[in-house]
Amino acid sequence: MGGYRGGFGGFGGGNQMQNLMKQAQKMQEEMQKAQAELEETEVVGTSGGGFVKITMTAKKVIRAVEINPDAVDTEDMTMLEDLIVAAANDGYKKADELANEKLGAFGGLGL
Repeated sequence: MGGYRGGFGGFGGGNQMQNLMKQAQKMQEEMQKAQAELEETEVVGTSGGGFVKITMTAKKVIRAVEINPDAVDTEDMTMLEDLIVAAANDGYKKADELANEKLGAFGGLGL
């Protein structure tokens, strides 16, 4: 009968496990760096042909809203509200695309 041989059941023992741990640590560091870049990278969501612009980080923190005065019609505030929502959604879409690009190599970990 085969007895206990130690190690990890034929997985190469300690050296291979150390290498795996080093690779995992390196991947975690790279993922943290990518996430930090997303916190600083800005995207701009637009709507109405540029009448409304929303600047946000790729982590979806809104930093600025710019509204062209020509987009403001006090008789139709609903349209302006819709333009703001559309610009925010456009920004979120761009932020998601950038996050997928930066973090895709990590299998979406940390999203």
